[in-house]
Amino acid sequence: MIRFSRMRLRHVLPWIVSAGLLFYVFTVATDWDRLRAATEKADLPFFLAFTIADRAAFFVVWALLQAAALRRFVAQVPVRSIVAIRGGSELLRAVSNPLSDGAFFLGLGQLTGGRLEAVLAAALVPAICHFLILALQMTVVLPFLPGSFDLNREVFIAVGVTWAIIVVLAIGVRISATGSTRIPGAKRVRDWLERFPLREIRPFFFGFLALTIFDVMIQGLASRAFGVEIPWTALAARIPLLYLALVIPSLGNFGTREVTWAALFAEFGSRDALIAYAFAVNSVFLILNVLIGVLFLRRALELLGEVRRVRKAGEPAPAPLLRDPTDG
Repeated sequence: MIRFSRMRLRHVLPWIVSAGLLFYVFTVATDWDRLRAATEKADLPFFLAFTIADRAAFFVVWALLQAAALRRFVAQVPVRSIVAIRGGSELLRAVSNPLSDGAFFLGLGQLTGGRLEAVLAAALVPAICHFLILALQMTVVLPFLPGSFDLNREVFIAVGVTWAIIVVLAIGVRISATGSTRIPGAKRVRDWLERFPLREIRPFFFGFLALTIFDVMIQGLASRAFGVEIPWTALAARIPLLYLALVIPSLGNFGTREVTWAALFAEFGSRDALIAYAFAVNSVFLILNVLIGVLFLRRALELLGEVRRVRKAGEPAPAPLLRDPTDG
């Protein structure tokens, strides 16, 4: 009964969060006349071009790097198979990020014969590399941020907490492996990390470095299309905080993005223009997620159906299954 209640809450929570935040944003905190005026001033063709490019880049880079992690550290699964599963799962991103990621990793598990290391490699290697790049991004731009410490307090706190966590984890793993003190789970973490030498994960760092630079540039250009000129250093320092906020369960990030974007960049534009921009980004992302999901859904379902058919029939096949049935 308790487990059922928790599952039900997990499904309902994104709707509750989004509904509450959207109600606050568009009834309590927004002047609709000024919101419409801010939207009418936007250069929509440029905004759409920049926003579509940003979403497309994120999909392509994440799909290819997750495929690279799986192929490099686990098995030579075809890239197009992984991209198909990732693309099909994007349909669920219109509902929530965790739901989409869960579907993607479930599909990977089926494709690779339920091998946990495949899911961990595809999930953790890119995620850890991206996390470290975002931490470096915030750290590098700290001396160049406009305004005083008080205006950038949240950035300094985030940088301090992030590096404190990294240092504590590194020290814990090191002490547990070499000293007399044994920290539960630390040795297992160290053994897992040693499977990924620096030379092997260097391409992931470079890939995410290029993606974060592109993301800052595109979001800066897109916000300027809405008449809000945010300094590049402020974007580089605070976009990681936006990603942190988007971890909160919500329906397609609606409500969460608007509130967070307006709070992070309040000194650079009117609240109505910032909310209009964030809402427009969410709307475009929603449409793109549905389009990507529909485009790849048939191939993803065919691939997973072939995996289940081979296992059920007991036919001889490589483990994991390496053939993409859509290849003909």
